[in-house]
Amino acid sequence: MEKFDVIVVGAGISGCATAYSLANAGAKVAIIDRYGPAAMASGWTLAGVRQSGRDPAELPIAMEAVGIWQTLHEDLGKPTHYSQRGNLRLARTESEYEQIKMLVASQREQGLDLSFLPDNAAVRAVAPAVSEAILGASFCPTDGHADPQATSAAYVDALVKLGVTLIMGEAVEKLDVESGKVCGVSTASRRIAADRIVLAAGMFGNDLLKQHGLSVPIEPPMVTVIRTAPLPPVLDQVIGVCGGDWAGRQEVTGRLRVTSGALTWNGKITTIETANGLRPIIRPPLSSLMEVIDKLGQLLPGLETALIEECWAGLLDLTPDALPVLDHAPGIEGLIVGMGFSGHGFCLGPVTGRILSDLALDCQRKDLDAFKFDRFERLDRKASLELHG
Repeated sequence: MEKFDVIVVGAGISGCATAYSLANAGAKVAIIDRYGPAAMASGWTLAGVRQSGRDPAELPIAMEAVGIWQTLHEDLGKPTHYSQRGNLRLARTESEYEQIKMLVASQREQGLDLSFLPDNAAVRAVAPAVSEAILGASFCPTDGHADPQATSAAYVDALVKLGVTLIMGEAVEKLDVESGKVCGVSTASRRIAADRIVLAAGMFGNDLLKQHGLSVPIEPPMVTVIRTAPLPPVLDQVIGVCGGDWAGRQEVTGRLRVTSGALTWNGKITTIETANGLRPIIRPPLSSLMEVIDKLGQLLPGLETALIEECWAGLLDLTPDALPVLDHAPGIEGLIVGMGFSGHGFCLGPVTGRILSDLALDCQRKDLDAFKFDRFERLDRKASLELHG
């Protein structure tokens, strides 16, 4: 039985970035996923790289992540199609206008370069495609977006070059624990040994934790995503709205990628065979498509006539405070958990990888109290949900 220093469970951006950081630190690493790289949240995402609108506890690591994104394509040796053209959060009503004013003031106090655009002319000077009905907006010029598939492919290529063992299309069925310490994982066909495990399996993480009496409190709403056929350049920024019920951006290919807010999921996942193996599919209801298109027409008039090329739904691993768990699992030596990114973990991926790698290698990392496993016992609030990054 082959043994590794660390097994990473989950090959989304967080898992791939963790394996990358571990391998660069000299660890012998395997990464395993039941489907394949970016098969779920990391591939379904809008792929915003956003600092604005973050919880105060999360803002510093989002700012750190943006610093990494600047040169990530150079580090990985492949394009991520990262673009730093800003993020606009639009106010549609007087109430939203006041909320955004307060958000800007608060986040500027935390050191974020965030401006308040006080009228429609100021908004349209930044993004001419925005509707004349928009009252104002926040604008963060250092926010941006990247391409999730290209980023995933870049990480995978780098992992192969670093000698990381990739085990794709094989589900972990059990975390093997002996005398309170991890010793590997079991799949349907084999056991794989390791001294440390990083659990970055998104929605499937609790299936493995519950076998050991643990769980992260997660709700699984879904988000509808529509991608259009290619259009001429019309939008540089990521566009969101106060309240997080719609977001959109234009990809490097010219396609618009637009999303709904959080919706109730019916619990159904189907799978299809693709050139890259089995992949999960969640089908959105027609009503959600209509809502996304209607809001697109209200916010970016004229673009609602674009041809639809593809649509899908993605799941969120939503925690009560909309912050992830980045911590050692209580009572199990050698198990590190990275879960609950609540729809905005793509931006954080590169720094999440460093954090989880540091935890696995027993390196000291400050200011992680807000991401502790056991914090939910003390939680007295429910956070609002932001989805575009």
